[in-house]
Amino acid sequence: MAEEYRIEEDTLGPVKIPKEALWGPQTERSRNNFPTGQLMPLAIVRAFLHLKRAAAESNVEVGDEPKDKGEAIEDAIDQLLKLNDEELRKDFPLHVLQTGSGTQSNMNVNEVVANLANKLHPGLNILPNDDVNRGQSSNDTFPTAMNITAVEALDKLEPAVQHLIDELKVKQDKYWKTVKVGRTHLQDAVPVTFGEEVSGYISSLKHDLEYIRELKPTLYDLAIGGTATGTGLNAAPGMKEKIGEKLSKVYGHEFRVDNNKFWGMAHHSGLDVVHGALKTLAADLFKIAQDIRYLASGPRAGYGELNIPANEPGSSIMPGKVNPTQAEALTMAAARVFGNDTTITFAASQGQFEFNVYKTILIATFLDTCEILTGTITGFADRMIHGLTVNEKRMDDLLEDSLMTVTALSPHIGYHDAAKIAQAADKAGSTLKEAALKSGKVTEAQYDEWMDLLQMTNIDNNKPEE
Repeated sequence: MAEEYRIEEDTLGPVKIPKEALWGPQTERSRNNFPTGQLMPLAIVRAFLHLKRAAAESNVEVGDEPKDKGEAIEDAIDQLLKLNDEELRKDFPLHVLQTGSGTQSNMNVNEVVANLANKLHPGLNILPNDDVNRGQSSNDTFPTAMNITAVEALDKLEPAVQHLIDELKVKQDKYWKTVKVGRTHLQDAVPVTFGEEVSGYISSLKHDLEYIRELKPTLYDLAIGGTATGTGLNAAPGMKEKIGEKLSKVYGHEFRVDNNKFWGMAHHSGLDVVHGALKTLAADLFKIAQDIRYLASGPRAGYGELNIPANEPGSSIMPGKVNPTQAEALTMAAARVFGNDTTITFAASQGQFEFNVYKTILIATFLDTCEILTGTITGFADRMIHGLTVNEKRMDDLLEDSLMTVTALSPHIGYHDAAKIAQAADKAGSTLKEAALKSGKVTEAQYDEWMDLLQMTNIDNNKPEE
C-alpha cells in the first residue's frame, strides 16, 4: 500500500511528509537531499533535547517565552528522552553528511519537539523556529551539543582505560619476579621481568589517562548564546547563563558560557586537542597489543613466551589454531583513530570567517574514536589480558640461550673481553657459560656469582607504580 502523506510548507514552499512522522518540512528536505552515509549519532540528538529543554525553561524564567508554551516544550522533550534508541531513531532520520553547520539536525529536533508538543497540548500553536528555537541558532546549538556529547563519550572511555590498567596490574604483580629476555631493536638485550615489562604498559596508560583528564575541561566551554555569528543577536539577557547552569546539573560537569562566542563557533580547537590525546592513547595501545601478540606468537614456531586465551577457533581450515583476535581488533581500532585524527585536524581548520562548516563530520568522527576505543579496550582487557598466562619454560629456555646476559660480566672483565665471549658463543653455537669458561677470563664460581639473572633486572629499585 502506498504510504499516506501530509503537506506542510516552509519558506521554500510545500513539502510532502509521511503522515505519521513527527518531523516537518526541513527534516524531510534533508532526508531526501542527503541520503548517504552514517546517521547522525543519537548522542547528538539527546544532547539537543536536553539543550532545548534547558533553553525553554530558561526563556520562561527570563520572561522571553510564555510559560504555557515553555512547559509544553518541556513535556514533549521529557517524553522523547524516555524513548530507547530504536524508538528515538524513528523521528531522527538525518545523516552526518548534510550541511556542515548541522542546521537540518537542529531543525529536525525543533520540528519533532514542536509537533509532539502540539499533540500533547492542542491549541498552543508551538512553532519550531519561533518557540523551540527561541533565542538560538543552529550555529550555537550544534557546537554546544558537540562539546556535550564529546564530554559524555570521554566519561565512558576513561573507565575502560582504567579497567585495562587494573587488569594489567594483576599481571604485573603476579609476574614481577618472572625473568625473561629483554629486547631492543628486535634483538636480544639484558634481562627484564615480565612484571617490569607490564609496568611500562601501565605507566603509559596512566599518562594517557592523565592527558585526557587534563585536556577535557576545554570542552566545557559552550557556544550557546552566540546565536548566528557570535554576537548573541535575539538571545534574551541571562538566557545563556541559565542554560549553562541547567546543563551542568544534567551532566554533572561545570559547563561554561562566559567564553568568546566567535571562537566557539568558528574554531573547534578543544575537540582537536583532546582528540590528539586520544590519538596518543591509540598509539600506546597499538604498541601494547603488538607486544602481546608478538610475545604470544607460535605457540611452537614463534616467541611463545605468553599463552593467550582461546576465544574462538582461529582458522576455517587449520584445526586447533588460536589467533590473537582481541589484539587485532584493538590495533585496527588504533589505525582508524590515526585516520580520524587527520579528519579532525582538517575539519577543525575549516573555520572560514565567523563559522566552521565541518561540524557534523568533526563530532561524528570524534565520537567514532571514543566508541571504538571504549569497546576494543574493554574487549582486550576482558578477553585477552585477563586470561593471559606466562610460558615460564619458554622464557627460561630463551634466557639460557641469550648472549646479552654477558653484559653482567663487563664490570669484572671489561667490555671487549665480554664481547669476545659472546661472539665466540654465537660462532660455536655454545652456551654463554661454556664460552666464558673456555676463555679463561672467568671461573665457574665467578660466573655463577655474577650471572644472577633476577639481580640483573634491578627489581628492588624498579618498584611498580601504585
